[in-house]
Amino acid sequence: MGNRLSKIYTRTGDDGSTGLGDGNRVGKDSARVDAYGTVDEANSCIGLVLASELPTAIRDQLVAIQHQMFDLGGELCIPGHAAIFDADIDRLELWLDGHNDGLPALKDFILPGGGEAAARCHIARTVVRRAERETVALSRLEAVRPEAVRYLNRLSDLLFVLARVLARASGHGEVIWNHERRKG
Repeated sequence: MGNRLSKIYTRTGDDGSTGLGDGNRVGKDSARVDAYGTVDEANSCIGLVLASELPTAIRDQLVAIQHQMFDLGGELCIPGHAAIFDADIDRLELWLDGHNDGLPALKDFILPGGGEAAARCHIARTVVRRAERETVALSRLEAVRPEAVRYLNRLSDLLFVLARVLARASGHGEVIWNHERRKG
């Protein structure tokens, strides 16, 4: 375990810089800080989903994902560090397939909504997509392992499917985009 913080403020970031996990200091607006900061934000959004009433299996999966997201943030915070692996992505795909199997095929676009848990899941999904975009942007500037991007891509897919499952389970149902509302 790393250093424990006995004092939360250090004043070392007052100049607009922050320390990476390897001890180097970078600007708080750097692409690396954007990427791992948005992973942290996405993890907080998953915590908001967990504050909803959820089936036990989904709750257990989201808690496991929160731990992996913390690992991913560490990977992005420490250049050259590896914390997300193919097995983690495979697990997301397994969960994704399991939840998706019980859903009807998509014929229309779905709007965010469908009850509180589903709506929170949609928010988490969009923040994960932003984390993915920012991680890709970082990868254009510095080395980023492809597993990090693949994990975020698969996680956003899983959150979309979970939002569908939760909308149906809540009784609210999915909110279908009415593309014909402007005709006539």
